[in-house]
Amino acid sequence: MARRRLLAAVTGGVLAGCAGPPRTTGAPGGPGASGPSGAGAVPSPADHGRAGVSAQASHPPATATRAEVVARYGTATPTSWGFEAPGVVSRLPTADRVVALTFDACGGPGGSGYDQALVGFLQERSVPATLFLNSRWIDANLATFHQLAADPLFEIANHGTRHLPLSVSGRSAYGIPGTRDAGEVFDEVAGNRDKLTALLGRPPRFFRPGTAYCDDVAARIVADLGERIAGFTVNGDAGATFSAAQVRQEVSAVRPGSIVICHMNRPTGGTAAGIAAAVPQLLDAGHRFVRLSDPVG
Repeated sequence: MARRRLLAAVTGGVLAGCAGPPRTTGAPGGPGASGPSGAGAVPSPADHGRAGVSAQASHPPATATRAEVVARYGTATPTSWGFEAPGVVSRLPTADRVVALTFDACGGPGGSGYDQALVGFLQERSVPATLFLNSRWIDANLATFHQLAADPLFEIANHGTRHLPLSVSGRSAYGIPGTRDAGEVFDEVAGNRDKLTALLGRPPRFFRPGTAYCDDVAARIVADLGERIAGFTVNGDAGATFSAAQVRQEVSAVRPGSIVICHMNRPTGGTAAGIAAAVPQLLDAGHRFVRLSDPVG
């Protein structure tokens, strides 16, 4: 635990504009995380059939307005804070060697780069992935966004409007102040959801908060807005601070159903080289890669 806290502090200090969760391989957790054991697990295929995560994550179309969200949740008190909350997807519903790679693009000062080497490797090897894009990153990379959105390898997902931890009470993570109330939670989710809907012609299915932190009330708001929060099982690059060797080590440790979180907005980091080293080994071992909405049966 001491090692996790030390790494979390270093990561938060280095990546003020694109902080990521501390290193964890296995079930999500970390400083400040709370909630029932297994809250992040997707129900098993025995419960829901051998469909993709999207079948477990279906919600009615987003119809709640900001005023309705504030009226519904404005006085609600959260009981958890961390990487897990009811409904958060942290693994795939399969016992097969299926893995979902997810890459965040956080945007903002120091966080709007583009790792062309990483994306080029995925395209060269036909490896699908889910890309969580922040509104600020999209604005800074609009031509690249359109190229990624047109590639069927990639599923585009929502990484928020300002890259904030998702809280109804102003909780912070890694020195980044979170949203302060239900209205700001709505703004953080819906602002980028509306941008993505306009650009893609359809709303995104998945949302990941800035820093991956949220409370249980905020998670309910996300669900009411028609999206599902994507957590992680394996932290592949510790907020893009790991060396290539560390990324390879972490990603190579995936298990059936793992969701891997890495970053695609820091091309000077070790993520691209680490992924390029780990993925061929996993493919040779019989693993298959999917997007979060893909069937896994």
